[in-house]
Amino acid sequence: MSVRARARLRAEPDGRGGTALPVLESDGPLALRRTRSAHAAYARVTVVGAMSAPLNGDRLAIEAEVAEGARLTVDAAAATVALPGPREDTGPSTYTVDLSVGEGAVLHWLPEQLVSAHGSDLHQSTRVQLGATARLLLREEQILGRHGEATGALTTRLTVHRAGRPLLDQQLAYGPAAPEGWDGPAVLAGHRAVGQLLLADPSFEDAPLPARLLGPTAALTPLAGPAVLVTAVAADARLLRGILDGATSELLGGLGEGSGG
Repeated sequence: MSVRARARLRAEPDGRGGTALPVLESDGPLALRRTRSAHAAYARVTVVGAMSAPLNGDRLAIEAEVAEGARLTVDAAAATVALPGPREDTGPSTYTVDLSVGEGAVLHWLPEQLVSAHGSDLHQSTRVQLGATARLLLREEQILGRHGEATGALTTRLTVHRAGRPLLDQQLAYGPAAPEGWDGPAVLAGHRAVGQLLLADPSFEDAPLPARLLGPTAALTPLAGPAVLVTAVAADARLLRGILDGATSELLGGLGEGSGG
């Protein structure tokens, strides 16, 4: 039987310089736990997988709202592994993430890698609504196949609106259902780890960053709005994380911020 699960959380200022979590609702395999933050102003929530998911046919969703002035970091205890499941007639699984960040609020959305196992079929979508003065750090990593196996079918879409206007709308597709050329020299060139790092900050309106390479397999691109997008490919998950961690430290250091973890 396919799983239907929706988890919810809301962060808001606690009136003492910190952040409270009045809503923290887990569901099915999506277990949310408040964990210790390295920064007093931030609340931290860790997604703990309670069972193997998503399997083909599952429908998973997470909703996170960061109210005006609140600060929240969301991470995960382990990678998400998309699996084929016991039946072949269930269709693709879906994993939907809806994020809302209010005025003056900060969200660091830092899940672990998404692994597309052979035979799986996953459609993932992340939708973000930002206030005009909101700040967002968002990381996504896709690992195409477990060690020594071919990738499954994976489609991801990241849509971000700021103050009601589009900031980013990007869709990626890999595996047997993707258009031809997805693994060719102009796209992945045989790499099996793909990642994106998005940083939206109002300070970029006055001091936008220039486009540049971050090594041989990564690039930083300014967006038409106060945001930058880092895109990277690598041979494996470890190398990819190293590239994105380096970019995170550099970008947040330039803004005088820490990770908020």
